[in-house]
Amino acid sequence: MLFNQEIRAIIESLLFITNTPLSVKDIVEITSFKPEEVEETLEILQKESQEPHRGIEVVALAGGYIYATKSQYREYIEKMYKPQMSTLSNAALETLAIVAYKQPVTKGEVELLRGVNVDWAMSTLVNKGLVEEKGRKEVVGRPLLYGTTKQFLQFFGLNSLEDLPKNEEKENYFAEEIFAKNSEEEKK
Repeated sequence: MLFNQEIRAIIESLLFITNTPLSVKDIVEITSFKPEEVEETLEILQKESQEPHRGIEVVALAGGYIYATKSQYREYIEKMYKPQMSTLSNAALETLAIVAYKQPVTKGEVELLRGVNVDWAMSTLVNKGLVEEKGRKEVVGRPLLYGTTKQFLQFFGLNSLEDLPKNEEKENYFAEEIFAKNSEEEKK
């Protein structure tokens, strides 16, 4: 299959103007190109954007593709835009770690693991679009189940949940490390 420069230009334009990652399916729906053409073009764009003289790159993020500035130029971008960093409290981060690793999970299950009420933290995570309702658990009372969103993947620079850090001995070590740290601080 020959690489078509017009296909490249169109896909580049779409990736440039979007603020959310576009999947191959999204690009196919917008352009009517064949999936193979889109995949081949994305591979070429990714490879070309890795060249050292480029300031932007095509990255796979949250199940799609988007143009992003290279991380080594972050300090310059921050100077220009002086971003208001959206920070999460330790309580919200701990809650988010549990949801990310144990999803789908109920608020009650998160509270059992953390040992405290998580209403505020969960509300914050839902309002920021990092966590969402995923359904109801099939038990008495049918509590809501929560899981992470595509925005969570974007926020943390992940392509999928499989990209979360893992420990070969314990699948959920990140959340366990947080609990251990909190236990040590409570003893002080």
